[in-house]
Amino acid sequence: MDLRDFYLLAALIACLRLDSAIAQELIYTIREELPENVPIGNIPKDLNISHINAATGTSASLVYRLVSKAGDAPLVKVSSSTGEIFTTSNRIDREKLCAGASYAEENECFFELEVVILPNDFFRLIKIKIIVKDTNDNAPMFPSPVINISIPENTLINSRFPIPSATDPDTGVNGVQHYELLNGQSVFGLDIVETPEGEKWPQLIVQQNLDREQKDTYVMKIKVEDGGTPQKSSTAILQVTVSDVNDNRPVFKEGQVEVHIPENAPVGTSVIQLHATDADIGSNAEIRYIFGAQVAPATKRLFALNNTTGLITVQRSLDREETAIHKVTVLASDGSSTPARATVTINVTDVNDNPPNIDLRYIISPINGTVYLSEKDPVNTKIALITVSDKDTDVNGKVICFIEREVPFHLKAVYDNQYLLETSSLLDYEGTKEFSFKIVASDSGKPSLNQTALVRVKLEDENDNPPIFSQPVIELSVSENNRRGLYLTTISATDEDSGKNADIVYQLGPNASFFDLDRKTGVLTASRVFDREEQERFIFTVTARDNGTPPLQSQAAVIVTVLDENDNSPKFTHNHFQFFVSENLPKYSTVGVITVTDADAGENKAVTLSILNDNENFVLDPYSGVIKSNVSFDREQQSSYTFDVKAIDGGQPPRSSTAKVTINVMDVNDNSPVVIYPPSNTSFKLVPLSAIPGSVVAEVFAVDIDTGMNAELKYTIVSGNNKGLFRIDPVTGNITLEEKPAPTDVGLHRLVVNISDLGYPKSLHTLVLVFLYVNDTAGNASHIYDLIRRTMETPLDRNIGDSSQPYQNEDYLTIMIAIVAGAMVVIVVIFVTVLVRCRHASRFKAAQRSKQGAEWMSPNQENKQNKKKKRKKRKSPKSSLLNFVTIEESKPDDAVHEPINGTISLPAELEEQSIGRFDWGPAPPTTFKPNSPDLAKHYKSASPQSAFHLKPDTPISVKKHHVIQELPLDNTFVGGCDTLSKRSSTSSDHFSASECSSQGGFKTKGPLHTRQVNEHFYWSISTAYKCPVNQY
Repeated sequence: MDLRDFYLLAALIACLRLDSAIAQELIYTIREELPENVPIGNIPKDLNISHINAATGTSASLVYRLVSKAGDAPLVKVSSSTGEIFTTSNRIDREKLCAGASYAEENECFFELEVVILPNDFFRLIKIKIIVKDTNDNAPMFPSPVINISIPENTLINSRFPIPSATDPDTGVNGVQHYELLNGQSVFGLDIVETPEGEKWPQLIVQQNLDREQKDTYVMKIKVEDGGTPQKSSTAILQVTVSDVNDNRPVFKEGQVEVHIPENAPVGTSVIQLHATDADIGSNAEIRYIFGAQVAPATKRLFALNNTTGLITVQRSLDREETAIHKVTVLASDGSSTPARATVTINVTDVNDNPPNIDLRYIISPINGTVYLSEKDPVNTKIALITVSDKDTDVNGKVICFIEREVPFHLKAVYDNQYLLETSSLLDYEGTKEFSFKIVASDSGKPSLNQTALVRVKLEDENDNPPIFSQPVIELSVSENNRRGLYLTTISATDEDSGKNADIVYQLGPNASFFDLDRKTGVLTASRVFDREEQERFIFTVTARDNGTPPLQSQAAVIVTVLDENDNSPKFTHNHFQFFVSENLPKYSTVGVITVTDADAGENKAVTLSILNDNENFVLDPYSGVIKSNVSFDREQQSSYTFDVKAIDGGQPPRSSTAKVTINVMDVNDNSPVVIYPPSNTSFKLVPLSAIPGSVVAEVFAVDIDTGMNAELKYTIVSGNNKGLFRIDPVTGNITLEEKPAPTDVGLHRLVVNISDLGYPKSLHTLVLVFLYVNDTAGNASHIYDLIRRTMETPLDRNIGDSSQPYQNEDYLTIMIAIVAGAMVVIVVIFVTVLVRCRHASRFKAAQRSKQGAEWMSPNQENKQNKKKKRKKRKSPKSSLLNFVTIEESKPDDAVHEPINGTISLPAELEEQSIGRFDWGPAPPTTFKPNSPDLAKHYKSASPQSAFHLKPDTPISVKKHHVIQELPLDNTFVGGCDTLSKRSSTSSDHFSASECSSQGGFKTKGPLHTRQVNEHFYWSISTAYKCPVNQY
């Protein structure tokens, strides 16, 4: 006898010796479709289980536990404390629970479950069988809502014709009980035939003679009822068609046939050959075989019926375990209304084709498929309940169960197919820590089939060993100025136990606030930054404790020595130094001092400073920290300088730090306003006589590239508005009408507008000419052009409309030119006489007069090429007052344009507005654009054209930019720097800015801030060419 046979024999003996003390059965009967929490039974009451320990006499707390598979939806639940059984929210449906089986009224539909009683001293296994009784919850139904029957017209009275019977999933009285024919019309009746199996077959009875020619169709209703309470029923339409006569119907040799076929019969196997005969001949004797309406669809899928031969064959694989008996009704029809009927009962016989099934349900819940036991657990500790089954029958379904190899566990039979897996001896963790074995279930078929289930058991150790440190004293060193969280060392202890008994937790003792210790890994880190100057050594303890019950622990001492290093970086007094300097500060001036300290001593304290990213704009003394400028400041070019300063100490390795330095350049009022609008000095605006007071007739707009109050502008009319007809807004520069224009106001009006900033300590200003032509239309462009050109001969402090009729006709203009020419001759004579008388004066006075005569300004074409060169700023003169300006013009080719000389004196209003005085010392000439039809060409004294003279004794001065800005005729600006200068524009964009240097130009380094202006039309006339009026 081999070892396997020995195990089989032992399992058979164990199956015969069932322990009735621990294995008991209970049977309960319930109705299907019960609601939740309906009580079914009480296990301790029904089994008379006592909670008193017979040995000790003490009361025990029993636990009732339902044994179920993980993931199953239990149909009942068991109270763990009382042992009561209740229904759950999962509906108990008898038809679903016992689907696929035909249960007669005496047959039972049931399900089984197991309940264990714990603890181990009171252990019992209760097997519970719950029988589910049927409830009338299904109505009987016909196979089709419309039933068609064909009856020959010569059918005899009382002839019977079968009607497809109805089916009801319920059983017993809840099944089909009664049929009723509705609206039979006295022609038909109904009879019920009950088969030996208890089935009720309805038959239609012919009660009167039929005549197809009189009526060929009868429509009735047939009703079926069950016997449940309440009663359920359904109806179907019965349609009878009267057909021609077929005298004889087919007849089967056998009406009831029973056959047997193995479940492994291959597809195509013949089951039975049915044969029916018909006494007729010809087409009436041709028999056709079909399945009856009562044959289940599942049966039709498994078997095929040859319609001609009546041979039934296997169509799909059979499975006895799914359905063991198939009842097939076969009809043989020759085309008549009454087919022959035969019932074939097909019994599927068993074949050993199913291996045993092992249902392993753990009493001790496993973790990831492994059961954990303590080595102190007693013998006979229950581990799992094992249920074996086999779908086969008889010998093929007889199963034995055993453990495959020798382990300290055994199977204890509690029922003929259930076993308890228990410990058979004391467990020793030190001997074996883990068990893995198979439970084998084998049937008795030939050949035998078997199934295995793997069981894994791990033992848990008891805590009997304290942790042990590898070193009782741990010494280590660390440099100061460490980073937080710096790894120092790993403290390690070992424990001979396992599991949680070997899980060691580390804990710091007192005096260890500068350290962190990972409780699990023992990694010791620095929680703070060490400073050797404050504390050189730390001594503390570390405790290692396991997680056993009770826990065991041990201690070790730790000594940490802090090492010195260059641990202090240079520190700036400020992270960001900001210095403020004026834009006129001389080069190489001191702009600030950088201060830095170092807490170290000796070489570690010696700090050297350097600039990181300045592009040599500044010089930094590396030891004193003094910053000097290496550049001349101009706020308009660059308003601030930012660079980084680095400080390095002398330590090894050296340490450094950086700080940001910002040099802010403060603004100085060194830029005069620049006129943007009107676009030129010859632009004019038409003012219709219909204009209403308060309406805007013109606009003046200028910008100042300074900032703050130095860029705030004020607009005033200093000349040309003696009638008070116009008013300028001092903030916006909008010129509005003060009163409605009168006919006497018709003509050209010239307004001299002064634009001054609010700079401190001195204000700078610019003059601009605004021409307004009062008339209804401006159709005669050449006439307006002549008027504008002649205004150039009128001093700026005189109103061009002071005469009785301002330039209304050519005769009056000729008279005025003659008067002015005569006045100029008188002035020249007086001037020559003065020169003769002063010839004998002292050289000092002569030199002084010569110096004044040299101050007549004229354009220099050579300076146009030098205008792009960099020019230095000049200091602003002290004060200014423009006394008079002389305009001379001569055109020999035109008698009308004879030289007209005039002198104007600007009112004291200029000085009141802080215009400033101009220093008439040697000044570089201003260069103008060639062929530019602007006022500048009138200022060339050596030319036969008119010249614009500023007398030498004019006490006018400005700082760097002069007050007067003349607008040229070609859409360019002439503005005041040290002399009359010119702003050239190569396009018609009157918002573009020009350069301004020390020689009188304008220069901007950024976009101009423009304001929105109303859409007005300006007219510009070129003096070089008498072109049509240009509209702006």
